[in-house]
Amino acid sequence: MRVIGGALKGRRLDTPKWPGLRPTSDRLRETLFDVLGDRVDSVQFIDGFAGTGAVGIEALSRGAAHVTFVETDPRAVRLIKTNLRHCALKARYTIVHVPMQRAWRKMAVVPSDIIFLDPPYGYADLETVLVGAAGQLTEDGFVVLEHAARRKIDESVDGLMRRRVVCAGDSALSFYDLKV
Repeated sequence: MRVIGGALKGRRLDTPKWPGLRPTSDRLRETLFDVLGDRVDSVQFIDGFAGTGAVGIEALSRGAAHVTFVETDPRAVRLIKTNLRHCALKARYTIVHVPMQRAWRKMAVVPSDIIFLDPPYGYADLETVLVGAAGQLTEDGFVVLEHAARRKIDESVDGLMRRRVVCAGDSALSFYDLKV
């Protein structure tokens, strides 16, 4: 894995040495940030179910003002810290080490512009996590949910409306914003 673009382009990132963690592929991250474009610059960004931290580090590389990494697995938290050190990042981020459903209460102080969620593909409680994300968004913000392309995802979830789906191989990205 590597950082695809921005100030840290080309930096190598460590990958998990244990089964069960599925990092967002370089290809899918490239697709995500091609869609996001300049909208990442100067934003508050949440990397939920952060895993390796690759998506949040990519956001920092492309100019995000601050990234909050949310991860529950202590091994993954250590991996995120290692990857941040490899990239010489010492500021502009916070690591929240709690399950995603509880993280919203810890982060309620600063609304976020972009929330990226990459739960395990079989994760059962997507609706609760999306509802929490809706309460954390700025007025013009949006949520990006990574999921298996074959999985049926709700078009509308309490306060959010899906506006776009981008498929890449077996994965898909669903883009939600606040209902108007």
